[in-house]
Amino acid sequence: TYTVCEVHPGPNLNVVLGANGTGKSSIVCAICLGLAGKPSFLGRADKIGLFVKQGCMKGVVEIELFRSPDNIIITREIYVVSNASVWFINRKPATLKTVEEQIAALNIQVDNLCQFLPQDKVGEFTRLSKTELLEATEKSIGSPEMYQFHCELKNFREKERELENLCREKTTSLEKMKQRLERYKQDVDRYHECKHHVDLIEMLERKRPWVQYEDVRKQHEEVKQNRNQIKKELKSLKEMQAPWTKQIEEAEENLMSLDVKTRDNTAEIRNISQKCKEKQDALEMKDKQIEEINQAFRMKKDEETNRQKKIYQTQKIIEEWQNELDTMAVCENLQPQIDAVNIELKKLQEERANIDNDVSDLRAEKTSQEQEKKRIIDRLGQLNNIMHMKEENLKMRHQDTHSALMWLRKNKDKFKKKTCEPMMLEINVKDSRHAKYIENHISGNDIRAFVFECQEDMETFLVRDHQKLRVNAVCAPDRSCAENLPSRPIEELYQYGFYSYLRELFDAPHPVMSYLCSQYRVHDVPVGTEKTREIIERVIQETNLRQMYTAEEKYVIKVSAYTKQSLSSNTCLKEAQFLSISVNTDERGQLENQQQDINNMLKSLDARLTALFDRQKLLEHKDNKLRQEKKELLERGNRRRQLESKIGVKYDSLRQLEQDAIDLEKEFQLANVKIKEINKQKAELVTELMHLMKRIIPLNVIKVALALQMTRMTAEKNRLRSEHKAGTIQLRAAQQRFCELDNKKQLLYEKCVELMKKARQVCGLGPNQDFPKEFQVAFQTLPSTLEEIDAILSEEKTRASCFTGLSPSVVDEYNKQLQEIQQLTEYLEEKKNELNNYKQNISQVKEKWLSLVKVMIEQINGKFSRFFSSMQCVGEVDLHMENEEEYEKYGIRIRVKFHSSTELHELTPYHQSGGEKTVS
Repeated sequence: TYTVCEVHPGPNLNVVLGANGTGKSSIVCAICLGLAGKPSFLGRADKIGLFVKQGCMKGVVEIELFRSPDNIIITREIYVVSNASVWFINRKPATLKTVEEQIAALNIQVDNLCQFLPQDKVGEFTRLSKTELLEATEKSIGSPEMYQFHCELKNFREKERELENLCREKTTSLEKMKQRLERYKQDVDRYHECKHHVDLIEMLERKRPWVQYEDVRKQHEEVKQNRNQIKKELKSLKEMQAPWTKQIEEAEENLMSLDVKTRDNTAEIRNISQKCKEKQDALEMKDKQIEEINQAFRMKKDEETNRQKKIYQTQKIIEEWQNELDTMAVCENLQPQIDAVNIELKKLQEERANIDNDVSDLRAEKTSQEQEKKRIIDRLGQLNNIMHMKEENLKMRHQDTHSALMWLRKNKDKFKKKTCEPMMLEINVKDSRHAKYIENHISGNDIRAFVFECQEDMETFLVRDHQKLRVNAVCAPDRSCAENLPSRPIEELYQYGFYSYLRELFDAPHPVMSYLCSQYRVHDVPVGTEKTREIIERVIQETNLRQMYTAEEKYVIKVSAYTKQSLSSNTCLKEAQFLSISVNTDERGQLENQQQDINNMLKSLDARLTALFDRQKLLEHKDNKLRQEKKELLERGNRRRQLESKIGVKYDSLRQLEQDAIDLEKEFQLANVKIKEINKQKAELVTELMHLMKRIIPLNVIKVALALQMTRMTAEKNRLRSEHKAGTIQLRAAQQRFCELDNKKQLLYEKCVELMKKARQVCGLGPNQDFPKEFQVAFQTLPSTLEEIDAILSEEKTRASCFTGLSPSVVDEYNKQLQEIQQLTEYLEEKKNELNNYKQNISQVKEKWLSLVKVMIEQINGKFSRFFSSMQCVGEVDLHMENEEEYEKYGIRIRVKFHSSTELHELTPYHQSGGEKTVS
C-alpha cells in the first residue's frame, strides 16, 4: 500500500481507522515483522518477501522503542529475491537472536494474542482455551513473577503427582514383598530341617565306605592265613612225588630221542619217494611225446586225403561250368530294353518329386491354417469369457432377468423372428470410457430389457410357462429407425467441443439399435468435452439442442410452452455398472466366419493330401516293378562273364592244391626216428627208478624197528604215570586250592586299596592327610555295621525326599528380600518427606500466585464490565478452575450478553456472531 509511511503512536490505546484497502493491516504487519515476528503470526503470506510492495526488490521497517535511559531503534531490511532479512540495532548490524533478546527484555510478545491481536487472528483469539488465555494474559500484563509462580505451581504439582504415584506404587510393592517374605520364611524353616537330614545322610555316606573297608580288610587277613597253611601242605606233597617224577622224566627223554630218529628216517624215505615219483612222471611224459608224434603223422595223412578230395571236387565244378559255358548261346543285345526301362524310371522319379513337393506345400499350408485356427479359438475364448463376466454381473444384480435369459436360450424354437437378449448383454461399447454416457441415457429398466421384433413373440416370452419372474421386455418399431440421420452433421458441432453422436459410440443388433433410435434418439444426442461445459450457455443459445453430454455431465433443455424461454438442467454422470465390460460383436462374427472358412479349407487340404498319398503308393509300386525288370536284364547280360571269371578262379585254386602235396613216406620215417630217441631216454629213466627202490627198502625196515621201540617206551611211561596219578591228584587239588586262595587274597587286597581310596575321597582327605578328629567323634555316634547304616540312610533319604522344591537359594532369596524390604522402607520414607516438602512449597507459591492473579482478574473484570455496561450489554471475566489442585487447568472465562432477552454465555468460537466476538 505504502511506498513510504511514518507512524507516531501516542501513550495508552492507539486506534487505526480507515476504509477497506487503505493500509491499516500494512501498519500492523510492519509492527509485527519489525519486532522479530514470524509471517505465520499474521495469518497472511507464509514468506517474508511477499510483504514487500509489488514491483520493489527491497522493503524496510524501522521501529523506535522507549527504553530508559536511551531509546532503542530496530531496523529490518527484507529482500524479495533471496526471501531473507538483515537486522540492525541503533543502525549497527545485529543477529536475529540479539534482536529477539532485546525485544524479550522489554516484555514485547507479538505472538501473544492478548498483547498483539492482528485483524486476521481475531478468530484464533476466540478459539483460545481458558488455560491458554490465562497464560497469555499473565505474560502480557502480569508481573514477571506471576507467570513464574504459575509455572512453578504446575511443575510442583506434576512432581507432587509423580511422588504420590511413586509412594502409592512403592507402598503396594512393600506390602507384596512382606507377604512374599512370610512365604519365604516357611520355606527357610523347611530348608533347615531338610539340611539336618541331608547332613546326617552325608555323614552316614562318609562312614559307610570305612565300614566296608574294615569288613574287607578282616576277610583279607583270614584268607591270607589259609593261603599260608595250604602252601606248607603243597611243599610236603611235592617232596613225596619226587621219585616217580624222575622216572617219568627219564622215560619222556627216551621217547623224545626215539621220536627224533623216527622223524629223520621218515624224512629220508619221503625224499627218496619224491624222486621215484619224479622219475615216474618223466616216463609218463615220454609216453605222451610218442603219442603226440603218432597224432601229428595221422593229421598229415588226413590232410593229404582231404587235398585229394578237394582236387576231385574242383575238377568236377570246372567241368560243369565249362559245359554250361559251351552250351550258352551268343550273348544277345539287351541294351535297348535297359534304356527303355531307364527312361520309364526317370519319368516316375520326376513325377514322385513333384508329388513330394505338393505334399510338402499342402502340409505347410495345413500347419499355417491350424495355427490360425488356434489363434481364433483363443480369441473367441477371451470374448466368451468377457460375455460370461457380463452374465455373472446380470445374475448378481437381477436374478429374475438372468433366469429368464436361461429360459430364452433353451426355447428359441418357440419364436417366429429374431429375439435379442437383455440390452446390457447386446450393447458393446467401442471404448469403455463412453459406457457411462450410454448407461446414463438409457433407463435402468430398459438396459436390462429383452428386445423382440414382433408383438406375438414378446407375448410368448412374457407368458414363459407361467414362471413368476419380474422382467422387462420391449418391442422394436415396425419401421426400422436404426439408420435415421441426425438433425445436423456432427462436423457442424465440432466448434462447441462435440466429437460424436451417442449411436456412433457403441454397436448393437439391428432391433436394439432401432428401438434406441426410436425411443431415446441416440442418433441425435451429441457427446462433448470439457470445452463444451465451459461454453455451455453459448451452446444452449446457438444450437437449440434438447439433450447433450459434456465430459462429466448431462444437460436437458426444455422450452416453456408459455414464455418460450429455454430451461436447462444438468446432472452429474454416474459411473457405468453394466456396459464397462464390452464384447466386440463385429470381431466375434468375423472370427466365427474365419473359423468356418478355415475348417472348410482344412477338409479340402486333407482330401488333396489323401489323393496325393494314393498316387505316391501307385508310383512306388510301378518303380519297384521297373527296377526288378532292369535287374533281370542286367543279370542276363552278366552271366557269361561271371562264368568265365569263376572258371579262371577255380583253375588257380586247383593249381595251388596240386602244389601243396604231402610226402607221407618221408613223414613216416621222421616220426620213427623221433620215437626211437624217446624210447632210449625211457630205458635210462627205468634204470634210475630201480636203483631208488633198492635204497628205500632198508629204510622202511628201520622205521618198523623204531616204531616197536616207541610202543614199548610209551607203555612204560603210562605204567609210571598210573602209579604216580593218585599222588598227583592230591597235589593238583592242593595247587588249585592254593591258587584260588592266592587270587582271592590279591582281589581282596586290591579291593581294600580301592575302598580306602574311596573312603578318603568321600571324606575329602588327601593321600597323606591324617583322619580328622571331628570325623572320629561324629563316626562314634553312628552305627558300626553296614546293615544299620543302610537302614538309617534309607530312612533319612525318605524324610529328605519329602522336602521337595527346596534349594540353598531359598535362604539367599530370603536374606535378599529382607534386605530389599529394609532398603525400600528407607526409600519410601525419604520420598514421603520429599512429598511433604513439595506440598509445603505448593501451599506457599499458591498463596502468592492466587493473590496476584485474583487482583489482576478483578481489575480486568471491572473495566470489562464497565465497557459492556456503556454499550447496554453485560460482560464479566472470572478465574475458572475444575479442580483446585490441577493448576495446569486454571483459566480465564469470558462471559457476555448482548441482548436483554438472553442469559450470560461463555465466549466461544461458535455461539457469538463475528461482530460480537470482535467487540468482546
